[in-house]
Amino acid sequence: MVVINVASVKPLDRETILHYAKDAGAVVVVEEHQVAGGLGGAIAELLAENVPVPIEMVGVRDSFGQSGTLTELYDYYKLSAPHIKAAMQKAHARKGK
Repeated sequence: MVVINVASVKPLDRETILHYAKDAGAVVVVEEHQVAGGLGGAIAELLAENVPVPIEMVGVRDSFGQSGTLTELYDYYKLSAPHIKAAMQKAHARKGK
């Protein structure tokens, strides 16, 4: 497992993402905001054109913001460690199919 801190969507660090996606055979994108139109979409487009591997996205899905503690919000929006782990397991299970 490799964790890449993608600092920006534009410019997207294409070389690094493609290198590690090819090596890992699956990708999980975790972002603390809306998935639609975000980092996950940009990475999905890049991978679809160059290295078609399974991809799972963890992030906010078409809902409005809420108030609460960081822990409460991560749980509410399914951004906490158990959700990331589940996404990793799902992506891994899809490898090679």
